[in-house]
Amino acid sequence: MSGIVWVIIVGFIAGIIARMLSPGPNNPSGFILTTVLGIAGAFLATWIGQAIGHYGPDQGAGFITATIGALIVLFIWNRLVASGVISDFGRR
Repeated sequence: MSGIVWVIIVGFIAGIIARMLSPGPNNPSGFILTTVLGIAGAFLATWIGQAIGHYGPDQGAGFITATIGALIVLFIWNRLVASGVISDFGRR
């Protein structure tokens, strides 16, 4: 249980940092989307880290790798918005 709470906390901070590092008009905004962005990045970083053997089965991503994971998720989000697969709710 505490592992999930840690991923949420790290993910939220990573989402904030990723949004600061990659500003743009089509970033997901708001508290909830920033948290989801960071959590998705933390899970992505944990999954990739465990797949390549960097982390053990009971370890999760740290701040730096979670931020890199959030930047990857943000890049994918931006590409989906740019290609029109998902709509940008900020622009109408």
